Amino acid sequence: MTEQRSTQHASWLVRADRALGGALNRFTLPSTHAFVIAEGRGSRVYDVDGRAYIDYVLGSGPLLLGHAHPAVVEAVCRQASRGSTFYWLNEPIIQLAEVLIEAVPCAERVKFVSTGTEATMHAIRIARAYTGRARILKFEGGFHGVHDYALQSAVSPTVADYPAPRADAAGIPEPVSETVLVSQWNDLALTEQLICAYADELAAVICEPLQRALPPEPGFLEGLRALTARYGIVLIFDEIVTGFRLAYGGAQERYGVVPDLATFGKALGGGYPIAAIAGRAELMELTDPRRRARGLPEAHLSGTFNGNPIAAAAGLATLQVLRQPGVYDQLYRVTDRLTSGLRALAAERRLPLQVIGEGPLFQVVFAERPPRNYADIVASDRERARRFGLACLEQGLFVVPGEKYYVSLAHTDADVDETLAAFARALDVITAQPAG
Repeated sequence: MTEQRSTQHASWLVRADRALGGALNRFTLPSTHAFVIAEGRGSRVYDVDGRAYIDYVLGSGPLLLGHAHPAVVEAVCRQASRGSTFYWLNEPIIQLAEVLIEAVPCAERVKFVSTGTEATMHAIRIARAYTGRARILKFEGGFHGVHDYALQSAVSPTVADYPAPRADAAGIPEPVSETVLVSQWNDLALTEQLICAYADELAAVICEPLQRALPPEPGFLEGLRALTARYGIVLIFDEIVTGFRLAYGGAQERYGVVPDLATFGKALGGGYPIAAIAGRAELMELTDPRRRARGLPEAHLSGTFNGNPIAAAAGLATLQVLRQPGVYDQLYRVTDRLTSGLRALAAERRLPLQVIGEGPLFQVVFAERPPRNYADIVASDRERARRFGLACLEQGLFVVPGEKYYVSLAHTDADVDETLAAFARALDVITAQPAG
């Protein structure tokens, strides 16, 4: 980093390395750039030395309103004084379910869990219980959490041998991988070929309707909807990222395609751990525990913190803000200033830089043309993207190098101006370095 760390900060990093292996999740920073966060306010985080970063990680997406939004803080404090968890029906979670049903086109009934991983896992289980089939089809590069069925050709450094996936983690049994087929995003012909060949075995097709930051090409989601309907396959939209971000009703509102099931998280909780599975009543009925007493099959769904009232209160406060007029216009406007400004800066320097995404999230890819699938991402100059991210950190922007940038309502025009100046300096740094 350009600024020397204090002894206190260095001590925190040593303690983190000893106790946590240096990281909470799969993303790490080199020792020259690692830092420990003390607090977040609005669009910024502050490390233990007090250095400020404009935050484009936003907790990996949940903080669509920014850090410590007053409405969320008030709602959480109010609910905390009334009780932190009940493992039972409670007022905030019933209200949140009703709001979801009103907002989301596919939602006739809702169940809550704590994480996106749980949500996609249960959605797949529901689809299997409903169809009586075992296999699922996902798309290469689509990320659906970290359970065994999701970590299949999601983050592989190499392209899959379609339709066989590559397990992305040690410890995943081979028979699990054999229940997963993988296709290529935006390739409707290949996907149709696979669905037709395996229709009798497929319980579900699961996708991020905006895959990471790769938009669906015209007709692609509509084609998935038609194919799955034709063969009685459950279509699952993983809207953990896109839900309440691309539009109030999520990607299904934005793109006009309605799935059978959808999963939600991140922005839904306003920074608190909550996720949801929503969908058609006849599918969601399979999670009703009263079925067992009637001798009917049940897609078991339970968890100690399911329906947590504090997370629900945070979600209700967040969604109330997102329902206000002009909110999404603001999110799109600020993001458009960032992305168009970055493209212009790259063009001035004759850099092969693409900015992809939709709504208040984007990703920087170093390639001659915009990528349309994961294979194109793999073929891009990912090392240069990583170096650009590190240079952004040096300029006071909190980003995960090579990954998505999230934008919040807390980001101001002044933040955009400061960010574009930081982008310019970061681009100058990598321009002086050889391409990867």
